[in-house]
Amino acid sequence: MTKFIPIFPLNIVVFPNEKLNLHIFEPRYKQLIQECFQEEKHFGIPAVLKNGMAEMGTTVEIIQIDKEHENGDMDIRTKGVEVFKILEVIKQIPEKMYGGAIVNYPDNQIQGLQHKMQAILNEVRYFHQLLEVSKSYPTDIGTISTYDIAHHVGMSLDQEYEFLNLLREDQRQEYIQRHLKTIIPTIVELQKLKERIQLNGHFRKLSIDDTDEKMED
Repeated sequence: MTKFIPIFPLNIVVFPNEKLNLHIFEPRYKQLIQECFQEEKHFGIPAVLKNGMAEMGTTVEIIQIDKEHENGDMDIRTKGVEVFKILEVIKQIPEKMYGGAIVNYPDNQIQGLQHKMQAILNEVRYFHQLLEVSKSYPTDIGTISTYDIAHHVGMSLDQEYEFLNLLREDQRQEYIQRHLKTIIPTIVELQKLKERIQLNGHFRKLSIDDTDEKMED
């Protein structure tokens, strides 16, 4: 199915079900938001990468306009809905200040293996523990998808865009697991380095027995 939607390109990757707060200040996007809110229409946020606007993005719905400032700027709350692929960009819609795109909505499998998701969550909690950050997730494993944790596993913008292109939950689970298996050992080594740096200049309790034990191992 193809559809025409207004678009708001941003230097971020938005995922389905993600809650996103935005401050709108450009006149063309003020117009886009006002019209989409009044007409209860979704708009698309395609990712802008170093090579320009990418072909994949996510539609979002406007949940609420939190505040309208005196100069017309707006603070809005949105939620990601569905992944789309751009077929053709319309730089400026007739009689509008903003642009749009003809898009389609590829099939996207959301359900994955629950036991694998539990293993991923355990790794994510360990990752956050290493970073000394706190993040809570629903206790019902059946309600969580990889989209819910993708922004919290330390992926770069390019990696998040690669992740957005994966349209099966088992593929996304595998992607996150591979990423964590790469990044966690790096964090562990950095923590060890931090400890060595902190010990520099301090009195250290060592004995020849420690050295002997290491040599025997």
